[in-house]
Amino acid sequence: MTRNDDRGLLPWSHRQPVPIRLLIDLLSGAAVGAVGTMAHRMGASMNIPYGLVLAFLIVILSTWCARSRDGIVGLALHLISSSLVVWTVMAGYGPGGDALIPVGFGSEANLPFFSNYAGYCWLYGVVLIPCIMLLLPKRWFVMPPRTDENAQPME
Repeated sequence: MTRNDDRGLLPWSHRQPVPIRLLIDLLSGAAVGAVGTMAHRMGASMNIPYGLVLAFLIVILSTWCARSRDGIVGLALHLISSSLVVWTVMAGYGPGGDALIPVGFGSEANLPFFSNYAGYCWLYGVVLIPCIMLLLPKRWFVMPPRTDENAQPME
């Protein structure tokens, strides 16, 4: 039995040339910023912030992929694009004049905790999570080629 260690068995985004992989990091960061902004308020009014948990989960998964694909440079590009989308594009007002990331209701507002603070958690968490992942050991972000006797490389 021979083992097949071909790079063709890696995921599609890991097999691309470096400029394409870096573009994937930028685009995935922007997508995470946009989708996470839309999702982070789900459940906040009931004080069950499942949207914030889901938004942070996609930040973690996408950041892991960026670092495993391109190392610290990929993580940095992902962080820059996601932060840029969240802090500039999505932090403004929507087409109807509504805020996409509402923050600062004041202490007089009788609202659940996450209704008041989900926006702050999202704004700072989207920056803090990749910074924490930057400090984690490199071996946690390694994706070795599959070794499967029956696997066929993708072309």
